[in-house]
Amino acid sequence: MIKLSHTVAAAAFVTMGMFGGAAFADSGSDVARVVVDESQAQVTVTGEGSLSSPPDIMRLNTGVEVRRATPGQAFADARRAAARLTKALLKAGIDAKDLRTNELALGPEYDTYPKVSGYRAVQGVEAVVRDVENADKVIEAAVEAGEEVRLNGVSFEISDGRKVLRAAREVAFKDARSRAEQYAKLAGRELGPVVTIAEENVTPPRPMAYGAGIAADKASISPGQQSVSVSVRVVYGLR
Repeated sequence: MIKLSHTVAAAAFVTMGMFGGAAFADSGSDVARVVVDESQAQVTVTGEGSLSSPPDIMRLNTGVEVRRATPGQAFADARRAAARLTKALLKAGIDAKDLRTNELALGPEYDTYPKVSGYRAVQGVEAVVRDVENADKVIEAAVEAGEEVRLNGVSFEISDGRKVLRAAREVAFKDARSRAEQYAKLAGRELGPVVTIAEENVTPPRPMAYGAGIAADKASISPGQQSVSVSVRVVYGLR
């Protein structure tokens, strides 16, 4: 279950036709604008909603690396080491569908070019950990799969970012309405119906990546929080 907490911050500008006489407007500013025509009396506000949620998925970027005298030996040993790593990850609770090969490389290494000193083979494996609380166990299982194993970092993400985004929209809209009601009251008017709604400046959750150092220290594995923010501009009529 995704737990949500929120903070709200907003900037607002007002467009109000509340004076029957002259208009007091600064053409060089969007902060306030007076509409003289009573039939067009409106207030425009911008509300913001910001939500934070802990990620519920971890992606472990791992793999194996070997160096051997011949390319065939390097490649064969890398494949065997990758098979041991895969087996260890499956045993740690990772589903087969959540494992994929994300790198496969074989090439010479040189003492002094063009003299070849050996061959390096690499096979990368990405594991999707859908239970973040199980992250330490998965990383420990990978490390214990053999000396050829390499940890290349982890990233965290929210599985249902749309759910958090919908909640942020609700917060932003409520904030906009609260501000509009305040401006209407200050103007001695009543808030009317919504005229237009425009969503602006959406910041969706983004995966957070960490290097191999944090992955190697299981005590430091923490998904932290990811933030989602939405700005919404709403125009209300005034009575």
